[in-house]
Amino acid sequence: MGLGSIFALALLVATGLGTVNTWAQRVSFVIATGPSGGTYFPMGRTLAGLISHPPGVERCSGTYACGPEGLIATAQTSPGAYANVVAVNAGDVDSALAQSDVVAQGVAGHGPFKTAMKHVRTLAALFPEDVHIVVVAHSAIKSIADLKGKRVSLGASGSGTMVTARAVLAAFRIPMSRMRASNEAADVAAEELASGKLDAFFFVGGAPMPLVQSLVLSGRARLIPIDGEGRKRLIAQTPGTAAVTIAASTYGAKTSTQTVSVEAVWIVNDATPSATVYALAKTLFNPANRDTLDQGPPSAQEVSLSHAALSPPAPLHPGALRFYREENALPKR
Repeated sequence: MGLGSIFALALLVATGLGTVNTWAQRVSFVIATGPSGGTYFPMGRTLAGLISHPPGVERCSGTYACGPEGLIATAQTSPGAYANVVAVNAGDVDSALAQSDVVAQGVAGHGPFKTAMKHVRTLAALFPEDVHIVVVAHSAIKSIADLKGKRVSLGASGSGTMVTARAVLAAFRIPMSRMRASNEAADVAAEELASGKLDAFFFVGGAPMPLVQSLVLSGRARLIPIDGEGRKRLIAQTPGTAAVTIAASTYGAKTSTQTVSVEAVWIVNDATPSATVYALAKTLFNPANRDTLDQGPPSAQEVSLSHAALSPPAPLHPGALRFYREENALPKR
């Protein structure tokens, strides 16, 4: 969507032209996110508001206070991370949010990806996301092994949750045929668990997740761990995952929960001009924009230059690479 137009705009920015708001070319820039009830959509709206640079906006008068002049960004709902990686690779959207483990599998052509997603590039790692396995509070389910024979939602088709859930089950050697698996979106799965139609559901998102918090605090659900040898296999087999613990206080539980986390990553197509991506990175990490992020959703408050380029699941876009080099934000060798 508009890569050619963005290239024309990037030339104006790079050459110092197009500085008069009254005639700057307007260019649409889409950020594909996820379902409206998830973590990605509110984060995408915050990013879109940050980088949009319409004529006459006083906030944008500072250097890199907004994105390239004329850029009008919008957050677009989508099925989730898997669909987003495919869409960015095909050039169907300008950019997207996706899980690091899903991006890594896409670049390698592993898991659900039939071919390598060769045109996906990283702009920035944004915030951590924990893998939640939510079960009925008074059920006998204590571990992943106990999911056998149960009604379990693995996440909506096209979502990152679905990809990660399948990787978890494979690492714990639980065949799909041993469960009554389904593919509800997180909000639907939460409702069905509360009404007794599901025994458990997977969800990947930044903790605390409101829909999980509501279920746990009301006594209708609890979390089970991802731990032991299965977790070790999962991390070894799935790049982009790391061992973490969800503190008991996060959901008002009695004990902490061992699990794994991934990173939410902002990705772009490799054809996006370097000048555009450089400007977006510069805007995202402009100290003048820190308050905007801190006033956004909890996930936006986690955005930090210190880890944005540490372990990219896809190669850094040249424009992003230029920015991180200038900021000395690349890993030390």
